[in-house]
Amino acid sequence: MDNTNATNHDRRETSGRRGAVQRRLEALIRQNRFTIAVVFPVVGAVTLVASAEGWLPEPLAYNPLFILFGTAVMRSPLLVGVLPRIGWWALGCLGVLTAYTYAIEVVGVRTDWPYGAFEYTIQLGPMLLGEVPIALPLFFIPLVLNAYLLTLLVLGDWSDRLLVRVPVAIAAVVAIDVVLDPAAVAIGFWAFESGGFYGVPLSNYAGWVLSGTVAVALVDLAFERSGLLERVRVCEFMLDDLVSFVLLWGSINLLYGNWLAAGVAGLFCLGLFSTDRYDREMVLTALPRFDPDPSSGPRN
Repeated sequence: MDNTNATNHDRRETSGRRGAVQRRLEALIRQNRFTIAVVFPVVGAVTLVASAEGWLPEPLAYNPLFILFGTAVMRSPLLVGVLPRIGWWALGCLGVLTAYTYAIEVVGVRTDWPYGAFEYTIQLGPMLLGEVPIALPLFFIPLVLNAYLLTLLVLGDWSDRLLVRVPVAIAAVVAIDVVLDPAAVAIGFWAFESGGFYGVPLSNYAGWVLSGTVAVALVDLAFERSGLLERVRVCEFMLDDLVSFVLLWGSINLLYGNWLAAGVAGLFCLGLFSTDRYDREMVLTALPRFDPDPSSGPRN
């Protein structure tokens, strides 16, 4: 009995520590929402375009540390938001998805299947086997989660139907790539041997249908849907990473005249607005506040 009580006490302490850490992380995100969701992607777009156009000196152009740090910061609202819903089962499913992400990318680089012949033209941080970025899951998996969460919110009660939510989420993942790849090609992240849609071959999107299907299936399997949906409903900043994505890659597409890709980014804006969490009041709440009296401490 004593051992049981001690075990329960340890579990309560661990749960209490996790809860305290979670609350601190959420407070940090809330206090810096505008910086994370708006300033970082705008600065990112400017520096990436400046790198592509040769306006930055070599140590700063395509600096992998800047790219990785900026990506991690923009991902933080999603990661902090989803953290309370990640148990051992979800962690295992996401681990499988991580392994799949590496495997399909290595196959793609080596065999030109399923995306078409392409290569990375810059190093996005350390490269696994000298071929794909080690940080690839940080780039890819949050895009799938964003598409899945937006799908749940937009579909409403229809999200209870497997044969509705999964195909719609897969379509959202492919639509995200319709925004991402033309902009990434424009600024020189990677290049295809041939391309029809702003330098991107249609085979690439067929490949993303495959990748998106596997990824969405694993995400759908990983989480208890009602709990995840409740979490995204109450966590107001959970989709801020998608806001960053639209600002960063949508603006790059506009600058390079990729009008259709920019239009798809605009559709994501409409989807975000339809969730009723991105309005004037939210913007005013997210804007940083400056207190003239430093002794009064930070304000939320």
